[in-house]
Amino acid sequence: MSEEEPTNSKEEDSPEDDSPPPMDSEEISSGEGETTADDEVAESADAPDSGDTAEAPPESAASSSNVLERGTLSATDEKTMGMLVHLLGGITYILGPLVIWLIKKDESPFVHDQGKEAMNFQITVIIAFAVASATGLVPFVGGCVAPLLWLVVVVGNLIFAILGGLEANKGIIYRYPFCLRLIT
Repeated sequence: MSEEEPTNSKEEDSPEDDSPPPMDSEEISSGEGETTADDEVAESADAPDSGDTAEAPPESAASSSNVLERGTLSATDEKTMGMLVHLLGGITYILGPLVIWLIKKDESPFVHDQGKEAMNFQITVIIAFAVASATGLVPFVGGCVAPLLWLVVVVGNLIFAILGGLEANKGIIYRYPFCLRLIT
């Protein structure tokens, strides 16, 4: 009988070990607001997974097959021209994007779009340079502030041009965050 008692005590221990999960389930079931929130989180976590699967092909399709290869250029040529439009914008300001856009705009909708975007950004950069130069005319303060503003504009132009070139090289339509879209 002493053997049965330890067995019973072990069996009693295991239900005690099992008792916390029922307590957790009781806590969960007693706090129905929490379960619905947890269930909503679990359902929303499940929903984006199924939604991501449904959304991923349209995004990839919008970034590559829906935009690329609609013109006479191949997809790799379109990506290369889109990249060059942005990178030349960082170096030559509006001249490089303007030349590529004028030559290739009728051959590829992707290059047409990215060329307009790069030119709009370069127009914004030229306006920023004008504002920085105008601050240089302010006595005392302008001499210190204007060179810093020019530096910010040049570095920002290079950074965003490189980011645009990288995204265009992937076949993704890039939009500059600080851009006046004057050319439509």
